[in-house]
Amino acid sequence: MKYIIGILLLICCINASAQTAERPLLQFSGVVRNADNKSIVPYVTITNLTTGKEVGAANYEGYFSFVAHEQDSLKFTSVGYFATTVVIPKDIGKKSLIVEIFMRAQVVNLPVVRIFPWATTDEFRHDFLTMKIADDELEIARKNLSASSIATLKRTLPLSGYESFNAQDKHNTLVNSRAFTNPLLNPMAWGSLIRDIAAGDKARKEDSN
Repeated sequence: MKYIIGILLLICCINASAQTAERPLLQFSGVVRNADNKSIVPYVTITNLTTGKEVGAANYEGYFSFVAHEQDSLKFTSVGYFATTVVIPKDIGKKSLIVEIFMRAQVVNLPVVRIFPWATTDEFRHDFLTMKIADDELEIARKNLSASSIATLKRTLPLSGYESFNAQDKHNTLVNSRAFTNPLLNPMAWGSLIRDIAAGDKARKEDSN
């Protein structure tokens, strides 16, 4: 039985070698480009799937050149791109073939990783137990209305318009011993104004006569 299996394997190998020998050799060359923007893709690995061997790699300009058989299946791989398989056509009729290989960029969505500032659980436990809890709204209001907070604001904040007016009025009253009065509230001033208007009307009538 082993003898028969060995003969069959030998026949298969001979047939495969004969088929490979029958397929013409050619110089396969080209440039690898990005399918989206046509830019160069450098250092692409090229594997001959027909023979199962790595045949070469593209240089930093994306250029490659090697010898292969017609109908060989070639796989182009590069980090960040989807693998591309190309089959060399048969009956080319010449000893060389120049092509452009286009590879599509691969977008990999990595899982979200949350980084914590604690290296060990002991550090987390220590920080948690010594953590200062933030004040609530009532405590914040109490601190803002404390005597020290109000005194600090009084020293640092400028006077408002209302406070400036009161300060000037107090200065006029205490230092100058008088206060500025509003003439619109003075009845004597209103009487004088009425007399002046009446005298003016009388003078105009006399001039007209």
